[in-house]
Amino acid sequence: MELIDTHCHLDVTDFDADRAEVLAQCRVRGVNRIVVPAVDAAGWDKLLALCAGEAGLYPALGLHPVYLERHRPPHVTALAERVARQRPVAVGEIGLDYFVTDLDRARQQSLFEAQLRVAADARLPVLLHVRKAHDEVLATLRRIPVKGGICHAFNGSLQQARHYIKLGFKLGFGGMLTYERSLKLRRLAAELPLDALVLETDAPDLVVASHRGERNSPAYLPECLAALAELRGEDPAYLAAATTRNALAVLDLPTAA
Repeated sequence: MELIDTHCHLDVTDFDADRAEVLAQCRVRGVNRIVVPAVDAAGWDKLLALCAGEAGLYPALGLHPVYLERHRPPHVTALAERVARQRPVAVGEIGLDYFVTDLDRARQQSLFEAQLRVAADARLPVLLHVRKAHDEVLATLRRIPVKGGICHAFNGSLQQARHYIKLGFKLGFGGMLTYERSLKLRRLAAELPLDALVLETDAPDLVVASHRGERNSPAYLPECLAALAELRGEDPAYLAAATTRNALAVLDLPTAA
């Protein structure tokens, strides 16, 4: 089985001590491709170098809403230049976060819109970070259409999910599926059409239940697949092929790594 981790921060310092070992574990377990999204301009060079130096790693460039204080207006211009020159697979991680209450919502919105325009101009999909702001993000996407993308770590309603799907988005599911208490999320994963689903880990965050309290790893993606298979009552190999196909399509990745 081949699996694609559509959202993993493999570039962060949490992996500096054993990144090669983690990648080796991934390949043994069939996780042959990993999308690595950026969070701030300061990390772009390291992220791009990592992806250039390892087969099967794909960069996305963006400015994450949670790190709002790190971002400056020139960073958006720099993003547009980098995207034009280096053609990442997506613009991301971008979006709105209303869960963190002290983040300026107007500044988030302005930054989000500016990055959507970068993605639209470049005809690239986007990787969305959305917490407590799905309606606002959907409204913005209707005003500034982009070439689809992935709503990462989806946690909205079934109705909101359907709106994202109509706009050309896939929905990312990962480690939280492995927790029995995640009733709403697990129900969504079981009910949504299969062609809307992709798998992710968000490592080093959102760790699977079997490694609770530890650093998450892209090597744990098969556990997310197993949870999805159990919830949907479908064969893991069938789901692996389908979610890989979905990821390839939305991110326009080559069929072979």
